[in-house]
Amino acid sequence: MNRLLLSVVALVALSASCQGHPEVEFPFGKIVNGEETTIDQHPYQVSIQTTSGSHFCGGSLINDDTVVTAAHCMQSYAASKLQVRLGSTNRNSGGELVGVRAFKYHEGYNSKLMTNDVAILKLSSPVVQTSLIRAIELAKEEPENGEKAVVSGWGTTCYFWCSSPATLLKVAVDIVRQYECASSTYKYGTSVSDTMICAYSEGKDACQGDSGGPLVSGGKLVGVVSWGSGCAKDGYPGVYASVAQLYDWIVNTTASL
Repeated sequence: MNRLLLSVVALVALSASCQGHPEVEFPFGKIVNGEETTIDQHPYQVSIQTTSGSHFCGGSLINDDTVVTAAHCMQSYAASKLQVRLGSTNRNSGGELVGVRAFKYHEGYNSKLMTNDVAILKLSSPVVQTSLIRAIELAKEEPENGEKAVVSGWGTTCYFWCSSPATLLKVAVDIVRQYECASSTYKYGTSVSDTMICAYSEGKDACQGDSGGPLVSGGKLVGVVSWGSGCAKDGYPGVYASVAQLYDWIVNTTASL
């Protein structure tokens, strides 16, 4: 389930469970179980918003006018109704607000299977890169199992009834390659396809509102927040679009859009 839809599904599930003996897990403490950080530590991080200022997804700056995010973030909007906040720890103020002139999501995106969950946004004008606004390099190769990674965003801090923080949060997780994520070690099975990479640390995860945001390892963008079963649920890693697997599409679309 993508990170935009999780909150709606969570409320439906909770309502159904309360009709009997509820068996609801509450994985409190996220990005879940993350910590506050600052934009100078993640200068590639952006907030994708409606022009009314409502944050709904994260993204990563990859050059002076291009942002990578998730395809599922781009299903309900026109470019003219979007803006991007860059260079601010707070999603509601500071930094720079720039419009979006165009976007494109992967032609092979499948909303049921969540394959190819990547999109490119072109800003209405280039930004000047500074210590607070800086593009991140795309990973051409996936990191190995167990390598350390960081995911950041303004998403909710738990699965149920949590508002999104105004301050940027981060959480440290461990890389789980696709073949391992789809194995019997975890609980997704064949739902994890070869355009995905996972990350897991018990009790830690991204959550709704973090969709499209960066998973970074070794100083490179290795994943785009995509989907998961709940948030920080035992045995269920967070699932990300794999930048290495989608590298050619990202580079070609960036050049042509």
